[in-house]
Amino acid sequence: MAMIEKLIEKMKNQPRGIRYSDAAKVLNYFGYILVRKRGSHRYFRNDAGDLVVIKEENPLKISYVEDVLNRIGE
Repeated sequence: MAMIEKLIEKMKNQPRGIRYSDAAKVLNYFGYILVRKRGSHRYFRNDAGDLVVIKEENPLKISYVEDVLNRIGE
């Protein structure tokens, strides 16, 4: 839990330096499961059917980081 909280704080404070693997860890912790890979895009879905699409690149673009934060309620 502490590691996820640190990643979320990092996403809020330094959105330019977030790696795909860190965003995927946060999404997995909040119940999002990787359901599809298409090219470099990864599709995550939760039990409620909420879909998040992020591109597997390092570092992530700020828009992807903001989308992840919005979806997890931060």
